[in-house]
Amino acid sequence: MTQSPDPHASFSPADGSQTLVILKPDAVRRGLTGAILDRYLTRGLTLAAMEFIHVTPEQAQAHYAEHEGRPYYPSLIEFITSGPVVALVLQGPRAIEIVRAMNGSTDAGTAASGTIRGDFSIYYQHNIVHASDAPQTAEREISLWFPHL
Repeated sequence: MTQSPDPHASFSPADGSQTLVILKPDAVRRGLTGAILDRYLTRGLTLAAMEFIHVTPEQAQAHYAEHEGRPYYPSLIEFITSGPVVALVLQGPRAIEIVRAMNGSTDAGTAASGTIRGDFSIYYQHNIVHASDAPQTAEREISLWFPHL
């Protein structure tokens, strides 16, 4: 029997139980928001915050600050600002680890079938979703996208 998450549990990005997920412009444009969100919720993660937004260049630059100066940086900024996104904070035990496994390889061309990227994406940078890769990253990203949390 599957055990439901404890609704009274405390979740935090610092311990890996909260993560930022961005459904990128390609996911929104293709109408995949509901299908992708359903996968996370069906898995047992819960939604702590959600917002449909148009990313500003300033917000994109803050989000991708660690990539500044790399050859692909301008295309990251251009893509994430090319259309609306859905930003989410998902939570549950080991949320970061679970979401990253569900998303699959960043390179959509090699992402396993059954993963979100493997099922919905074919292009490396237009890879449908972003998710925090570590507790420190989740803390920084959640504070950028959801400063009120």
